[in-house]
Amino acid sequence: MSLVGKLSAEILIVAPHHEHHGVWSGRPHHFSNVSPGKIKKVHLHEGDWGSVGSVIEWHYVIDGKDHVAKEVVESIDEENKTVTFKVIEGDLLKEYKSFKAIVQSIPKGEATWVRWTFEYEKLNKDIPHPFKVFEFAIHLSEELDDHLVQA
Repeated sequence: MSLVGKLSAEILIVAPHHEHHGVWSGRPHHFSNVSPGKIKKVHLHEGDWGSVGSVIEWHYVIDGKDHVAKEVVESIDEENKTVTFKVIEGDLLKEYKSFKAIVQSIPKGEATWVRWTFEYEKLNKDIPHPFKVFEFAIHLSEELDDHLVQA
Protein backbone atom coordinates (compact mmCIF):
# COMPACT_ATOMS: atom_id res chain seq x y z
CA MET A 1 0.00 0.00 0.00
CA SER A 2 1.46 3.34 -1.07
CA LEU A 3 1.70 6.20 1.38
CA VAL A 4 1.71 8.79 -1.42
CA GLY A 5 -1.64 10.10 -2.54
CA LYS A 6 -3.35 12.63 -4.75
CA LEU A 7 -6.91 13.92 -4.66
CA SER A 8 -8.38 16.09 -7.40
CA ALA A 9 -11.83 17.49 -8.08
CA GLU A 10 -13.45 20.28 -10.07
CA ILE A 11 -16.48 22.35 -9.18
CA LEU A 12 -18.32 24.93 -11.25
CA ILE A 13 -18.81 28.40 -9.74
CA VAL A 14 -20.42 31.57 -11.05
CA ALA A 15 -17.79 34.16 -10.08
CA PRO A 16 -15.23 35.17 -12.72
CA HIS A 17 -12.04 33.12 -12.65
CA HIS A 18 -9.80 36.14 -12.10
CA GLU A 19 -11.76 37.19 -8.99
CA HIS A 20 -11.63 33.71 -7.45
CA HIS A 21 -7.92 33.45 -8.23
CA GLY A 22 -7.30 36.96 -6.90
CA VAL A 23 -8.47 36.06 -3.41
CA TRP A 24 -6.47 32.82 -3.25
CA SER A 25 -3.33 34.38 -4.73
CA GLY A 26 -3.26 37.77 -3.05
CA ARG A 27 -5.95 38.18 -0.43
CA PRO A 28 -6.35 34.94 1.54
CA HIS A 29 -6.72 36.97 4.72
CA HIS A 30 -10.22 37.89 3.46
CA PHE A 31 -11.40 34.33 4.15
CA SER A 32 -12.10 35.13 7.79
CA ASN A 33 -14.80 37.51 6.46
CA VAL A 34 -15.92 35.22 3.63
CA SER A 35 -16.34 32.15 5.83
CA PRO A 36 -16.05 33.06 9.52
CA GLY A 37 -17.48 29.69 10.58
CA LYS A 38 -14.63 27.86 8.83
CA ILE A 39 -11.72 30.32 8.90
CA LYS A 40 -11.05 32.00 12.24
CA LYS A 41 -8.01 33.99 11.17
CA VAL A 42 -5.26 34.16 8.57
CA HIS A 43 -1.89 35.73 9.43
CA LEU A 44 1.04 36.68 7.23
CA HIS A 45 4.25 35.50 8.95
CA GLU A 46 6.80 36.29 6.25
CA GLY A 47 6.83 38.12 2.94
CA ASP A 48 4.00 40.02 1.35
CA TRP A 49 0.45 39.06 0.44
CA GLY A 50 0.42 37.75 -3.12
CA SER A 51 4.14 36.88 -3.21
CA VAL A 52 5.80 33.53 -3.79
CA GLY A 53 7.73 32.49 -0.70
CA SER A 54 5.35 34.21 1.70
CA VAL A 55 4.40 32.23 4.80
CA ILE A 56 0.73 32.23 5.83
CA GLU A 57 -0.79 30.76 8.99
CA TRP A 58 -4.40 29.58 8.80
CA HIS A 59 -6.62 29.00 11.86
CA TYR A 60 -9.60 26.94 10.72
CA VAL A 61 -12.38 24.70 12.02
CA ILE A 62 -13.36 21.25 10.73
CA ASP A 63 -16.09 19.25 12.49
CA GLY A 64 -16.07 21.72 15.38
CA LYS A 65 -12.34 21.26 16.05
CA ASP A 66 -9.77 24.03 15.78
CA HIS A 67 -6.80 23.45 13.48
CA VAL A 68 -3.72 25.39 12.42
CA ALA A 69 -1.67 25.17 9.24
CA LYS A 70 1.36 27.21 8.32
CA GLU A 71 1.96 27.24 4.57
CA VAL A 72 4.46 28.71 2.19
CA VAL A 73 3.15 30.07 -1.11
CA GLU A 74 5.19 27.81 -3.37
CA SER A 75 3.99 29.24 -6.68
CA ILE A 76 1.54 31.69 -8.22
CA ASP A 77 0.88 31.23 -11.92
CA GLU A 78 -1.07 34.25 -13.16
CA GLU A 79 -1.40 32.90 -16.70
CA ASN A 80 -3.02 29.63 -15.59
CA LYS A 81 -4.64 31.15 -12.46
CA THR A 82 -3.02 28.58 -10.17
CA VAL A 83 -1.73 28.87 -6.60
CA THR A 84 0.29 26.17 -4.83
CA PHE A 85 0.53 26.08 -1.04
CA LYS A 86 2.98 23.78 0.77
CA VAL A 87 2.26 23.00 4.42
CA ILE A 88 5.37 23.53 6.55
CA GLU A 89 3.91 23.36 10.10
CA GLY A 90 0.69 22.52 11.87
CA ASP A 91 -1.89 19.83 12.44
CA LEU A 92 -1.70 18.27 8.97
CA LEU A 93 1.94 17.36 9.50
CA LYS A 94 0.93 15.21 12.48
CA GLU A 95 -0.42 12.73 9.92
CA TYR A 96 1.30 13.62 6.66
CA LYS A 97 5.01 13.77 5.88
CA SER A 98 4.28 16.28 3.11
CA PHE A 99 1.16 18.12 2.01
CA LYS A 100 0.49 20.46 -0.94
CA ALA A 101 -2.76 22.13 -1.93
CA ILE A 102 -3.14 23.47 -5.46
CA VAL A 103 -6.11 25.60 -6.50
CA GLN A 104 -6.74 26.61 -10.10
CA SER A 105 -9.46 28.88 -11.52
CA ILE A 106 -10.33 27.96 -15.11
CA PRO A 107 -12.65 30.12 -17.26
CA LYS A 108 -15.71 28.30 -18.63
CA GLY A 109 -17.82 30.74 -20.61
CA GLU A 110 -19.36 33.07 -18.05
CA ALA A 111 -18.61 30.64 -15.21
CA THR A 112 -15.44 29.20 -13.67
CA TRP A 113 -14.17 25.69 -13.03
CA VAL A 114 -12.26 25.48 -9.77
CA ARG A 115 -9.83 22.57 -9.69
CA TRP A 116 -8.50 21.49 -6.32
CA THR A 117 -5.58 19.08 -6.10
CA PHE A 118 -4.02 17.73 -2.91
CA GLU A 119 -0.68 15.95 -3.10
CA TYR A 120 0.45 14.28 0.11
CA GLU A 121 2.43 11.52 1.75
CA LYS A 122 0.96 9.82 4.81
CA LEU A 123 3.22 9.06 7.78
CA ASN A 124 1.95 5.47 7.88
CA LYS A 125 -0.63 3.20 6.26
CA ASP A 126 -3.14 3.71 9.12
CA ILE A 127 -3.53 7.42 8.37
CA PRO A 128 -6.70 8.13 6.37
CA HIS A 129 -6.69 10.03 3.11
CA PRO A 130 -7.45 13.74 3.78
CA PHE A 131 -11.06 13.64 2.52
CA LYS A 132 -12.40 15.97 5.26
CA VAL A 133 -9.79 18.63 4.52
CA PHE A 134 -10.42 18.20 0.79
CA GLU A 135 -14.16 18.66 1.25
CA PHE A 136 -13.42 21.69 3.45
CA ALA A 137 -11.39 23.31 0.64
CA ILE A 138 -14.14 22.70 -1.90
CA HIS A 139 -16.78 24.20 0.40
CA LEU A 140 -14.50 27.18 0.99
CA SER A 141 -14.40 27.85 -2.76
CA GLU A 142 -18.20 27.57 -2.89
CA GLU A 143 -18.53 30.09 -0.05
CA LEU A 144 -16.05 32.38 -1.78
CA ASP A 145 -18.20 32.14 -4.91
CA ASP A 146 -21.29 33.18 -2.95
CA HIS A 147 -19.36 36.09 -1.45
CA LEU A 148 -18.00 37.30 -4.79
CA VAL A 149 -21.37 37.04 -6.52
CA GLN A 150 -23.08 39.05 -3.76
CA ALA A 151 -20.39 41.77 -3.79
